[in-house]
Amino acid sequence: MLRAGCRAALSRRPPGSAPRREAGGTGAGGSGAGGTGAGEARLKQTPLHALHRARGGRMVPFAGWSLPLHYGQGHLQSHLHTRRHCSLFDVSHMLQTLVYGRDRIRFMESLVVGDIAELKPGQGTLTLLTNDKGGITDDLIVTNTSEDHLYVVSNAACADKDLAILRDRAAQLQATGSDVHLEVSDNALLALQGPSMARVLQAGLSDDLAKLSFMNSISTTVFGVPGCRVTRCGYTGEDGVEISVPAARAVELAEQLLGVPNVWLAGLAARDSLRLEAGLCLYGNDIDETVTPAEAGLMWTLGKRRRVAMDFPGAAVIMAQVKEKPRRRRVGLTSVGPAIRPHMAILGPEGRPVGTVTSGCPSPCLGKNIAMGYVEAVHSRAGTELTVEVRKKQHPAVITKMPFVPTQYYMAK
Repeated sequence: MLRAGCRAALSRRPPGSAPRREAGGTGAGGSGAGGTGAGEARLKQTPLHALHRARGGRMVPFAGWSLPLHYGQGHLQSHLHTRRHCSLFDVSHMLQTLVYGRDRIRFMESLVVGDIAELKPGQGTLTLLTNDKGGITDDLIVTNTSEDHLYVVSNAACADKDLAILRDRAAQLQATGSDVHLEVSDNALLALQGPSMARVLQAGLSDDLAKLSFMNSISTTVFGVPGCRVTRCGYTGEDGVEISVPAARAVELAEQLLGVPNVWLAGLAARDSLRLEAGLCLYGNDIDETVTPAEAGLMWTLGKRRRVAMDFPGAAVIMAQVKEKPRRRRVGLTSVGPAIRPHMAILGPEGRPVGTVTSGCPSPCLGKNIAMGYVEAVHSRAGTELTVEVRKKQHPAVITKMPFVPTQYYMAK
């Protein structure tokens, strides 16, 4: 009944067309809702930390932060609730950077693969920070705001290295007379995700959400809290927004949203299974500095102009792979039986290892195991039957197109 209910919720809205990123996943270990361990005391805390504990969040370490893994209702119910209704996620651990100056576009394009110059005011894009070998240093969302700056959101686990790269490049350009400077935002970041998001949020906005498409952003007042940036995006595959809110008023805004019936808090566990059902990469698992955009199936992030100019880090390596075809590819897998987990071997028809699982979990919506991994290109076609080694036993698995569950990104008419 739960599975059928989830599918019914998905079928009510037309499927969207574009993927989305952002760091998620589950932390390991950590203390429960009651009591603060010595380890947790050394972790960074978001402005909503006390609220999470007061509402029964099981706090765990993740990327140097203390974050909720799940709440009293548990992971499964939280996941399904997000698909059917609406959930609020605290993603304040993400790095938010503002880029100012007349040369801000040139600065950003010297580091990422996307066509930032083509973005209209208020429009954003998922893009990749690459290294000279073509590897993915991080995946970012870059928004060309209507307020004459770029708004960049980076993964928490990559925050230190990303900020070092941004600052070093800014210093290099400044030394040659370019006008670019950075500001790190201390705003909190809240993600409201699910089919009822628009109804919930519209009650606190004067702006018409029906005019705000996926990957577009506005600066506005939300439920009486001024200075918020609302971006229509998320990491669940559902219609959703991320709200950058002044830290001092983050709890106030969260409590206003949670006061609406059927808005639940959700944690890292649900976030990870939701993003995997949507076929979205987790940095550090599914993409990293040893993986290129061609191998990861992320060539759609490269703008046509950028491909021709080949003026981004690692361009020669990446474009050569496109021409020659990569030897391995990121794929989706489905199976029944024991759950598929990261680092498990993927075996070909002869029992020879042909790849590795990078993410995996039982799908709450589909009632079977889903996973992501890399296999030799010859085995990457959808429908190919392989096996995965689980506890030294081989279990059948099938290469499956992603997303596993249809995405619901909203495009204004």
